[in-house]
Amino acid sequence: MNIEYIESGQELTIRLKGDLDHHGADQNRDKIDEKIMKENINKIIIDFKKIDFIDSSGIGFVIGRYKNIRKRNGVIEIINANKKVRKILDMSGIGKIINIK
Repeated sequence: MNIEYIESGQELTIRLKGDLDHHGADQNRDKIDEKIMKENINKIIIDFKKIDFIDSSGIGFVIGRYKNIRKRNGVIEIINANKKVRKILDMSGIGKIINIK
């Protein structure tokens, strides 16, 4: 999985590309958390436009970032999820705690 970061003030957009699975989640979790802390980020936007697959590790990845940003009284949202990925996100219950656009 490849990641592109776009920072604008205290907002961080994370553009994901590839599969959000065990390998991709583990590889990038710490980088994102470090960036949140160092850059004083209070809003995260995760762009799923180029994600075709997400598994339970990917769900855990999203929930972990949600928990970290909430500790800072920040918000997180998901954008551009395709129908297949959106269905998985909805079945997991993520849509109840994270705004999905």
